[in-house]
Amino acid sequence: MNRVVVTGMGAVTPIGNNINEFWNSIKAGKVGFAPISGFDTEEYSAKLAAEVRDFNPTDHIDRKAARRMDRFSQLAVTAASEAAADADIDISQENPYRLSVTVGSGVGSLMGIEREYEKLLAKGPRKINPLTAPLVLGNMAAANIAIQLGFKGKCLDTVTACATGSNSIGEAFRSIKYGECDVAAAGGVDSSVSRLGVAAFQSLTALTPSTDPLRASIPFDKERNGFVTGEGAGVLILESLDHAQRRGAKIYAEIVGYGATCDANHITTPMANGSGMAEAIRLAMQEAEISPEDVDYVNAHGTSTVYNDLYETVAIKRAFGKAAYKLKINSTKSMTGHLFGASGAVELITCIKSINEGYIHPTVGLKVDDPECDLDYTKGEGVHMPVNIAISNSLGFGGHNAAIAVRKF
Repeated sequence: MNRVVVTGMGAVTPIGNNINEFWNSIKAGKVGFAPISGFDTEEYSAKLAAEVRDFNPTDHIDRKAARRMDRFSQLAVTAASEAAADADIDISQENPYRLSVTVGSGVGSLMGIEREYEKLLAKGPRKINPLTAPLVLGNMAAANIAIQLGFKGKCLDTVTACATGSNSIGEAFRSIKYGECDVAAAGGVDSSVSRLGVAAFQSLTALTPSTDPLRASIPFDKERNGFVTGEGAGVLILESLDHAQRRGAKIYAEIVGYGATCDANHITTPMANGSGMAEAIRLAMQEAEISPEDVDYVNAHGTSTVYNDLYETVAIKRAFGKAAYKLKINSTKSMTGHLFGASGAVELITCIKSINEGYIHPTVGLKVDDPECDLDYTKGEGVHMPVNIAISNSLGFGGHNAAIAVRKF
């Protein structure tokens, strides 16, 4: 079996449109929340979103190609192109059928569906864009990445709601580990800050009504009352260690374990006893051949909803036992908001940067302690410390749980 390493990373987020901007914003504790810009929110209780700002797709993608992509695909291709350039892969020296793409989207293009449905109602079926189907389908992020990069191996759109990014990376990790491919572009994307998207999550009472950016996404805070909807993309280049070393690639970290489970319990609420997420963490540690005491840091799913943060805390305690109280834990969503399918990928990138730089960011906005959430969530200031092993958690509607363990190389 192959060891699997990370050799490239790319991101487009509400706090930075590339890896350097994103990480500098993380270190600065920048929050990416502002009033929703794409539509009038007068009838909405949710007023804030974490939107990608100042993004011009033609800065990164050929103009003709960009016109054939909806926004979520543009974000994904931009992140993947950055990751591939960072990995410095020379496609002419590779067997393209050994290069794969596993990049998922939780919802595809709600914006595109809304746009074309309005045309259908107003002007009839002959007036919608003839490219509507390939613009809005969720698999088109992965497909467009494959086209742009020339990766001709397995190309998949893993869809597990908010666990999409982590499951995509985990499945790509397995494909390389068991020899199906040498290289994979893996991650997630979503862009659904749309009227329907916001209305749908608002109707679930999942979105915060806060209008204060500094008290909107506040994971593990006693006053938390919902998440901030966001958009973005995160893509990593994974390679077998042998392949990376043969071509002299720089190596950021090694992925050593992956666990995936389903609560099989409720369509929106995680298991109250944390058993599903705990088992995913346990499976990741088992594959990595590490003990709870070996883990330095957990990047929590941490959505800032009442039950998610409580039940994830229970899950971490269940998985780590007494070692849970020695972990450093944080939630990147305190700055980026909830990027849905992109969350797991962007948060694994955060873990890797934390390993590389020995810095764990604070859970920004966490002020009021919740007695039921009593672990160390990195309140206040970030912490400079060696990070050798980190785990990234993701939970998705439908009961999907995923955990990825990454180690310093």
